[in-house]
Amino acid sequence: MSDAEWAVVRPLLPVPGWLRGRGGQPEAYCHRAILDAIRYLVDNGTKWRAMPADFPPWDRVYAFFRRWRDHGLVKEFHDRLRRKVREQAGRDPEPSVGVIDSQSIKADTVVGADSRGFDGGKLINGRKRHAVVDTLGLLLAVLVTAADIGDRAAAQVLLARVAAAHHRLALVWADGGYTGSLVYYCLAVLALVLAVVKRSDDMRGFVVLPKRWIVERFFAHLMRSRRLVRDFERSTGSAEAMVYWSMTHLMTRRLARSRSSRA
Repeated sequence: MSDAEWAVVRPLLPVPGWLRGRGGQPEAYCHRAILDAIRYLVDNGTKWRAMPADFPPWDRVYAFFRRWRDHGLVKEFHDRLRRKVREQAGRDPEPSVGVIDSQSIKADTVVGADSRGFDGGKLINGRKRHAVVDTLGLLLAVLVTAADIGDRAAAQVLLARVAAAHHRLALVWADGGYTGSLVYYCLAVLALVLAVVKRSDDMRGFVVLPKRWIVERFFAHLMRSRRLVRDFERSTGSAEAMVYWSMTHLMTRRLARSRSSRA
């Protein structure tokens, strides 16, 4: 992590409990070193135990990762960065429009049968990432399920979370896999308009579809992180946390570049 990135990240980090007077002891390692270690693991796809000696001990890094995962701190940190990026782009911190889609990926052998399945459409045995992004391609929420879970069933849970967290959200674009009763559920229960962007029957070959390319670009970014090319996480909670960590890396670089250009 460069000095410019750390200058962006430091004021956005969640405050440890011991600094809030809630007890506990100060952490033994600098947050910058811990964040560098997690970013290295997500970007390069190494095992926890194979963490290079330049970083803090792997078990301390994993304990930090697990604590931030279980207490929702990684999402809190991610959301602060997203609001900062949106403000920098001249947007309202809270989005009013989103895009939803899913991505099926193969799962490693450590993934148990209780959280993996077979996607008959993509012919993939593994898990599926369901994600909602804003119009800048920034993540609003992600839900990891077995690959045999239908898009509409997962979207009902995911959109309920997004609608509860982002009250300005009024419109969500989706592909043809999200038609049917989900459209009426979103309108009646969540007060969301689910607009389906369909592919024309006369289209041949690859065609960039309006709005849907935004979420496809998001999934393309995830594939640049080696840890996310295949699902190596034993729990779906860890798999979701890895997605958030990957996006924090992207947004930190973007904010640091903007800060340097203004200097």
